[in-house]
Amino acid sequence: MKLSVAIPDSSLSDESLKIDKTRKISVLARACAIFRIDTIYVYQESNLKEDRNLILTVLKYLETPQFLRRRLFPKINDLKFAGVLQPLKIPSHITPANPKKIVKGDIREGIIVGMKGKKFVDVGINQLVQYFGKNPIGKRTTIQFREGYPDFSIKEISKEEISEYWGYSVKERANLFGLLNEWKGNVILTSRKGKPVTKEQINKYVKSDIPTLVVFGSPEKGIHQILGSKMKNVQNAKSLNFFPQQATETVRLEEALLGTLAIINANN
Repeated sequence: MKLSVAIPDSSLSDESLKIDKTRKISVLARACAIFRIDTIYVYQESNLKEDRNLILTVLKYLETPQFLRRRLFPKINDLKFAGVLQPLKIPSHITPANPKKIVKGDIREGIIVGMKGKKFVDVGINQLVQYFGKNPIGKRTTIQFREGYPDFSIKEISKEEISEYWGYSVKERANLFGLLNEWKGNVILTSRKGKPVTKEQINKYVKSDIPTLVVFGSPEKGIHQILGSKMKNVQNAKSLNFFPQQATETVRLEEALLGTLAIINANN
């Protein structure tokens, strides 16, 4: 099952301090990694540009293997509290630095670097590997070793060619309705106004080869309020309530994300 999620740029509006906002993004990223989310869409729902940039930057930073972060992320204010972030520890991050441990078939993330007129890939093994592809210097790439230590030879591959979970992508969208219009697949709109979710409904999504997008509202507005009259024009969507007997007045986004994905995963 190929699963993606959509969250609003106002996801952090219930936090006032930047350190707490950063921690919340970390929880969201961890939840997405635990449940093998393919893409995290951040849709615009507010004028909170600062929060939007923080969400996008921290999500991308967390998905990036640690040894690549210094090359790909400059020292910026959005990463001021990076020290509070919890590592994802997904397969693309758990890679040995010893080049002698690299064998044929190993897959790594790397960044293309230039040296003496030639291109190489830094894959975090304290040794650069020559690169013959077309991507420019500074570009992140995924490679697979054709030959391991000591005669390294590599080829570029796509995420779709990897059997293990290799991390999520992060994409920004101008608004929720535009995202739903372009989405080619099933849509689950999470809402307390939706019908209580059933095992049979989830099974239909789990057994389908069509990708599914799970959409979440903001701390201030539910999806029905965000979409308004456009709700009736959304195709292939069901509004479902994953917490039909909630005792709390609200369910926070990080709670909704973990709970909803856990329910879907239990039927996977």
